[in-house]
Amino acid sequence: MNIWQRMASWRGLIGWLILVTLLALYPYTGLSGSQLFTLSQVFVLVTLASNWNLIGGMTGYVDFGHAVFFGIGAYTMGILVTPVEMAFSPHLTFWQALPFAGITAALFALVIGLPTLRLKGPYFSIAMLGTFVAMREIIRIAAPITGGGKGLDLPPVLDRISDYYFTLALMGFVVAFIWWIRRSEFGATLIAIREDEVGAEMRGINTTQHKIIAFVTAAFFTGLVGGFWAWQNTYIDPDVVFIESRTVEMVMMSMLGGLGTVWGPPLGAVVLYFMRDILWANLLDYHLISLGVLLIVLVLFMPEGILGTLGDRSSTSLLHLWRRERHPSPSNQDSGGNT
Repeated sequence: MNIWQRMASWRGLIGWLILVTLLALYPYTGLSGSQLFTLSQVFVLVTLASNWNLIGGMTGYVDFGHAVFFGIGAYTMGILVTPVEMAFSPHLTFWQALPFAGITAALFALVIGLPTLRLKGPYFSIAMLGTFVAMREIIRIAAPITGGGKGLDLPPVLDRISDYYFTLALMGFVVAFIWWIRRSEFGATLIAIREDEVGAEMRGINTTQHKIIAFVTAAFFTGLVGGFWAWQNTYIDPDVVFIESRTVEMVMMSMLGGLGTVWGPPLGAVVLYFMRDILWANLLDYHLISLGVLLIVLVLFMPEGILGTLGDRSSTSLLHLWRRERHPSPSNQDSGGNT
């Protein structure tokens, strides 16, 4: 393999690193605080979508409760940094508390993943949704530690530049890490589990171990995002942190871009962010309904996502099948005439 072939195999990562570098220079063009905040929110969504795609897209285990790790990370951050005297309040700084946000979410994923990842299909999805709802109620009940329904007030720190660079660095690393996983033997095993888990087990692959590693990894980075979000938001309560729409958005972003791909979820996150803002601005009372309708449309007409639909002409979407029925190919016409 010559140097140009090597460069071709790495062009995706090289392009991503160039984009991240350009984004790192972007604040020097004189962006306002609101523009920096908007971009940092986009970076957060890209990170969440890529994390969900690791378990939902690459292994095929659709997680309807993945936002529970976001909430655990947020509350770990809130409990550790809150200036108010609670039953447990160490008063740590942001950087001291941030690793614990990811580690706590990862440990919870390990505990809950051991039984739930042995379930198949919708049973896993329902189990994770139940876990999400149960954790929200646990947070509400554990008022001496979590503040209960009143929530927690975090130190009011406003630093848009630091937020921008933190979310950019986290997004850049997570997407590059997913790229490496997708090209590794571990990533190939995850895809094999998605395509035929029984066949993978028959080949001697410890599928449960691989699923748990992917699950814990995704939970760790999602917990980091939740911890950062709590710090940036300066206030958390169960109804703000544990909302079902957050998981729905992760699913939609991954599906919109392309499940199981590296670049699909980041693309889907960017598209969905601005699409959501447009719907929110024009359909304030019905924006959640419109997002639900959009999810149905995605499943029916773009099951492979944007990248899959544009890159695969043998798409199995209903739209493609409808067009094929209206305009049959010459080979189909010939075969029909010969019978």
